[in-house]
Amino acid sequence: MINKETQRGSTRDYSYKKLKLKILNLELEPGTKISEKEIADEFHVSRTPVREAFMKLAQEELLDIIPQSGTIVSRINLDYVEEGRFIREKIEKEIVILACNEFPEDDLFHLETNLALQELCIGKNNFYQLYELDEEFHRILFNGVGKARTWKMLQLLNSHFNRLRLLRLSKVSNWDSIISQHKSIYQFIVEKNSEEGSQMMERHLQMAVVEKEIMKKKYPHYFI
Repeated sequence: MINKETQRGSTRDYSYKKLKLKILNLELEPGTKISEKEIADEFHVSRTPVREAFMKLAQEELLDIIPQSGTIVSRINLDYVEEGRFIREKIEKEIVILACNEFPEDDLFHLETNLALQELCIGKNNFYQLYELDEEFHRILFNGVGKARTWKMLQLLNSHFNRLRLLRLSKVSNWDSIISQHKSIYQFIVEKNSEEGSQMMERHLQMAVVEKEIMKKKYPHYFI
């Protein structure tokens, strides 16, 4: 029998995950005003778990809760984007170097499978699926070198960077370039070429530097 506390916890987690997904995939656009009541009604849950989800998403800087005014989906802060990208670049270059030195065969197979699935996304034009596979590709790298906790820590710092990446994938059709870079990183790991692998990871994560300016010009109301 499920007790009330467990049920409330699962409802809270459900509300949090579903609302976060709506924000990340731009179903709720930056600057959109939302309320506990409307979200609770839409998700068919009580307002308490929604309120708790709001607080958690505010801590992740995805919502701005403004006293006496309301709650809005935070606009994408380009300073936060650059900070998140900078941290990922510095850490992931080292992750690739570690992977080139030693990487489990099972995880190499997982990377290869992931790349094949990325290719399928092009034909289906599914930008959110490609984003998830992109995330999975990088997560496998961290896990393969024993740095799973580091990956989780980075996720807490990259909410704004990740929203820019999703916006880019949904609006800019350079998916081939992204997948090609993933393939190169994989191949350098197989060849144990740490220098080229590290440089490729740096170029890969710097793609957002140019494209953030393109996105800002095209969707200025999304950014601060």
